Amino acid sequence: MRTVLVIDDNPAVSTALELLFGLREIRTLHADTPARGLAMLADEAVDVVVQDMNFAADTTSGEEGIALFRAIRAAHPDLPIVLLTAWAHLETAIELVKSGAADYMSKPWDDNKLVATVENLLELAQATREVARFRGERRRRREALAAKYDLRSIVFADAATERVIELACQVARADVPVLITGPNGAGKERIADIVQANSQVKAGPFVTVNCGALPSELIEAELFGAEAGAYTGAANKAREGRFEVADGGTLFLDEIGNLPPAGQAKLLRVLESGQFERLGSSRTRTVKVRVISATNADLPAMIREGRFREDLYYRLNVIELRLPPLAERSDDILPLAQHFLEGEARLDDGACGALLAHAWPGNVRELKNAIQRARLLCAHGVISARDLGLAAARVPNQRPRGEAEPDRAMIEDALTRARGVISQAANSLGLSRQALYRRMEKLGLKVDA
Repeated sequence: MRTVLVIDDNPAVSTALELLFGLREIRTLHADTPARGLAMLADEAVDVVVQDMNFAADTTSGEEGIALFRAIRAAHPDLPIVLLTAWAHLETAIELVKSGAADYMSKPWDDNKLVATVENLLELAQATREVARFRGERRRRREALAAKYDLRSIVFADAATERVIELACQVARADVPVLITGPNGAGKERIADIVQANSQVKAGPFVTVNCGALPSELIEAELFGAEAGAYTGAANKAREGRFEVADGGTLFLDEIGNLPPAGQAKLLRVLESGQFERLGSSRTRTVKVRVISATNADLPAMIREGRFREDLYYRLNVIELRLPPLAERSDDILPLAQHFLEGEARLDDGACGALLAHAWPGNVRELKNAIQRARLLCAHGVISARDLGLAAARVPNQRPRGEAEPDRAMIEDALTRARGVISQAANSLGLSRQALYRRMEKLGLKVDA
């Protein structure tokens, strides 16, 4: 049940708040001294604290409340705290809000405002618990996955990446071709490495060919080998192709969409029968090779245009692993950035925000380059947003400079759409809760309890 702890030495205050919160089905606990309040926090599950600022008789300095606030914050850093005081010291309240207090109010308080604030904080606390639970479950799943399979030290935290890795591990032991799709720089080769490391031929060779880095006239010789003098510029002795080198293991064909038509026909034959001939030879050779291919191209579109064989596509695509772009795996960004830093620097809050706001058209490869550059440019081992040099991105729901201050109609509309939930209304207006409260007080606006 949602629970609020009221720490106040005035019994009338505790009784009033218990009645007020009880109407909203909020459980209320009471403590009349800071010591009892701290003890109760150690024993009870509390979602929000409402605390007084003065406890000793004839005291108005607020020092006791400051000490209590700091003690709660030290023991429970994520617990929301609302400050109540009959003696309004604006500077003190502002300093405590900067230090993490959720809000402050003067006695006598406005019932509607206090209830709205507490409801917002309870809603936020519930969401925070759900996020923590969800992240905990994901961490346990990642640990279980790493304990069961060889993940080749891949760094990830996003659920989308986890699904791809889990599927890669599941299909690794099946002796069928695997097609990995996704944009350049997303990490397709890392997924291929995981498939090979968990396959039945993991002890065999793992050979990689980048079909996009070779001239089309050389790809066939690279894959299938060539006899001496088989083509212009060929060596004076026969050479093995990558299929022969990979016999008994795995061949990874990156950028498979660049394979020319003749190479596509030969590849299809190898996949079907394991047989091929070197260029310039009539002798048929037989190999047993697990083929993993990858591409950033739209192979179905290439099939429609007649540039890729449909039968080869279905032969390669027995299992498809689609690796999303980094922009769709936002939970991977900061762990990858920390990994690329190798402990030689740290990211400040501005840098973390800039990393999360960037679109990453170059995916993981671009992120690695940005981090390596920032590590060289930063001062005192702390990387700022400026060091990253990324294109500025507008923060969602934040008004750009020069945009009009929200007027009464805008605030009323935001409150209506948020059904009176201050945190949601403030977010839609690009304001903090405290800033929205100040504007509502100035305009005489209230939220119905």
